[in-house]
Amino acid sequence: MLRVKGLLHYGLQVPSLDRGADFYSAFGLETAERGNAVVIRCDGREQDQTVLTEGPVKRLHHVAFAVDTDSLPEWQRHLEGLDMKLLDPPADVPGGLWFRDHEGNLVNLRDEGIAPWRDFGTTDAQDSNVGDRVRRIDQARWLTATEKTRPQRLGHMLIFSTDVSASEAFYTRTLGLRLSDRIVGGPVFMNSGPGDHHVFGFVPAEHPGLHHSSWMVSDIDQIARGAQDMASVGYTKGWGLGRHTLGSNLFHYIQDPWGSWIEYSSDMDCITENWQPNDWADLPAAIWSPEAPADFITNQEEKPA
Repeated sequence: MLRVKGLLHYGLQVPSLDRGADFYSAFGLETAERGNAVVIRCDGREQDQTVLTEGPVKRLHHVAFAVDTDSLPEWQRHLEGLDMKLLDPPADVPGGLWFRDHEGNLVNLRDEGIAPWRDFGTTDAQDSNVGDRVRRIDQARWLTATEKTRPQRLGHMLIFSTDVSASEAFYTRTLGLRLSDRIVGGPVFMNSGPGDHHVFGFVPAEHPGLHHSSWMVSDIDQIARGAQDMASVGYTKGWGLGRHTLGSNLFHYIQDPWGSWIEYSSDMDCITENWQPNDWADLPAAIWSPEAPADFITNQEEKPA
């Protein structure tokens, strides 16, 4: 069965490209103009992670997944065998195969390799002193803990869905994503094979949209420093610090200018083909954290006409 290699990037339509660029830059990412779009990348990593286009309202524009090199003809046959209608690429994001999922979300398959992580050198997780396991000697950790937050890569994203079971089935059948875990009556988390516990998933809602994107950073200092820096420029509404249940990652969320969330994340569970998914009942989103904002799972995108 064909399976995508991972999440490449997502596209957002936003009312102001300047405001979008300022927000993502404050988050610690690199921004650049490309034609009529603004492209977001991680510092030192040659891969688009977000593409902003301008429009009257904010909405999720598309989601792009990586597939094996030279495999697009095979993917085209696969999609056509599922009676998927292939579409012309948008002018601002050429290349690959394009189609809409069962809820109208635009999906892009690209035969691009996933860029390697930027080399950070020794991280806090590697040189922590815990109990009698001493790895850092004659070094003052606080001197490096003050470095500006620079996300390493886009880790995952969750989108709103009117039927999370139908969405899980669609992306399993169409893209080969696999279930990681689900909360009964709540979110569904999916993976693209060995690696992060989840790269994609769904949150129940009355109409589609972006819930959040999650960006991997090296350690808890990078999460806390990022949250502090975002608050200093006016982005004070958030949720964190905490540790999630499913995925186990440390997190801090910040609400973006349009009502979605963006997450600093670190220490995600790594799974293999041996991972067994579970259905969890009444599972909290975090094992410890402050209380989540009341509108954390509210879809603030306009309902499509």
